[in-house]
This record gives sequence, C-alpha cells and structure tokens, in this order.
Amino acid sequence: MLELNGASAIVTGGASGLGEATVRRLAAEGMKVVVLDLDRQQEKGDALAKEVGGIFCAADVTDTDQVIAAVEAAKELGPLRAAVNSAGIGWATRTIGRDGQYSSAHDLELYRKVIDINLVGTFNVTRLAATAMSNNEPDADGAKGAIVNTASVAGVEGQIGQIAYASSKAGVIGMTIVLARDLAAAGIRVNTIIPGFFDTPIYGPMQEMKDNLAKTTLFPKRLGDPAEYASLATELLRNSYINGECVRIDTGTRMQPK
Repeated sequence: MLELNGASAIVTGGASGLGEATVRRLAAEGMKVVVLDLDRQQEKGDALAKEVGGIFCAADVTDTDQVIAAVEAAKELGPLRAAVNSAGIGWATRTIGRDGQYSSAHDLELYRKVIDINLVGTFNVTRLAATAMSNNEPDADGAKGAIVNTASVAGVEGQIGQIAYASSKAGVIGMTIVLARDLAAAGIRVNTIIPGFFDTPIYGPMQEMKDNLAKTTLFPKRLGDPAEYASLATELLRNSYINGECVRIDTGTRMQPK
C-alpha cells in the first residue's frame, strides 16, 4: 500500500464538489493537501485549506507555470505522492443546428475550450505532478506516487448534445493505460474514475433535475455522494496493485441517447 500519511497531495477543482470531498478525505488520511482551483474560488478554497491544514493555490490547469507553482508548493508540505484531477467544464450543444446553416454548427472554439480544460489540463497536471513524484524516494515496492484522473460516463456513453464533453472524457479514459505504461518505470501509478451522476454544485438548486436524474440510476435510486467518489479515489491512490484501470462509480447505470 502506498503510504499517504505525512505526504502531500494536489487536488484540482479542489474547492467544491468531488474535489472538495477528496481534499477532506485525503486530509483525514494524514496528507497535506494543495487545493488547486481558479482564482475566483479563492475565498472558498482558502477556507477549505485552512480547515484541513493545507494551502490553496489559484491556478488554471492549462497554465504550465501556475501548475508548476502549485506542485512546488505541495513539495514544501511534504513529498508529493498523490494527485487527483477533478477540474472540468461542460456544455450541452449539438453538432449541427436545426436550420442547416454553417453558422449554427457547434462552435469550434467552445469545443476546443472543453477539450483544453478537461483533457489537456488533466494531462498537464499529470505530467508535471509525475515529474515531481519521480524524484521521491521509492517505497519497498518501488512506488513513488499515484495519480487519479476523472472521466465521466459521458466518455463511454455520451448523450445527444454532449459531443465536446464526451470527447474530452473519452480522451481521459484513453490515455489512462498509456500513462500507466509511460510512468511505470518511474514507480508512478495512474488510474481513472468514471463517475455517473453526483450531487455537486454543477446542478445548483435545480432539485427537479436532480430528482429526474436519480430516477435513471439503477440502485440505489439517488445521486452519488461526493464522499463516495473521494473514498474510491483514496483507494486507487493507496492500493499498490491497481494500475491503468478505469473504474465506473455509477450504480450500474447505462446512459441513454438523451
């Protein structure tokens, strides 16, 4: 098992939702956590970091210099042995418009933005965190660290209008085994979580939408608790024999076309 207690971790999207739950869980495991999120989350991120004994770093996951600064901040807290990527965005837009006009086709810049944050941003944090981890002292297994990335069931069974989001998350799934193979020689494992519907701020106060989504789950008939995601993320970080895997956490639900 990878020793988490006393080491440091980075959690992207750490100020809310799945990231916040993961920050709390890793801190409870004895880790010093860098809460990485956008600067507009500064107040919430600072409060969370203070509560759990970590630090907040304002950073865009696609900005290499900002991510390196966060990695260096983590190293000041202890050896960086864990990184969890949970930052992401998404829009619902169909590939073409109803009027048959080129101008109403999916906005290409919007598509690029979703790919850039969800896929390129995940890779950026992974490559930089892994570089820092590669300099750690190995444990008895030769392990130096572990990384957990976040995809989505949309990356496997994307629904109508999810083309940008589904593409980005399919990319995260696709790079998992390659990252695990690339980083094996450095003693670093990589796994990916594929979440279903979780009760996070993305749905805001839209209770009717939450209730409708809950009806589509297999069992139990509810949205996921972010603490359940955090529990799985912690196990994937700690369990030395899980590597290169994409693990669904979705009650057995399979997405319909819409």
